[in-house]
Amino acid sequence: MKDVIYDEFQNRVDEVLIRHANLLDIVSKMSESASKSNRAVIKSITNCGCVKLDVSKTEFPEGLTYDALKEYRAEHIQGKPCPVCREKIEEELGRLEFYVAALCNVLDLNLYDVLLKEYNKINTLGKFSLY
Repeated sequence: MKDVIYDEFQNRVDEVLIRHANLLDIVSKMSESASKSNRAVIKSITNCGCVKLDVSKTEFPEGLTYDALKEYRAEHIQGKPCPVCREKIEEELGRLEFYVAALCNVLDLNLYDVLLKEYNKINTLGKFSLY
């Protein structure tokens, strides 16, 4: 069922994208959307203050196994985006997804297949995918 939603979304993007439908426009709009998504997250911290960051170097004990690394991952985010910030972040991420689907359209790729390949890769490689 989820593949149908992705296909419908990708088809709808193809129907409505008229003005910026060439490859260069799509790539530049996708980059712009990524920047605006980043900016919305940053503003939730610096402007609104609903999210706080406490980032410092994580110290790992010597001889720690790879599997134990997750136990030492520091919680660096405090709070959650307020409704206003959440809506803005979702809006910008939605626009980014729009241009990802548009890029798939112009390059004759299926968005769901792209997602499925990435899912299978991380599912197969697990911790060895090293993201």
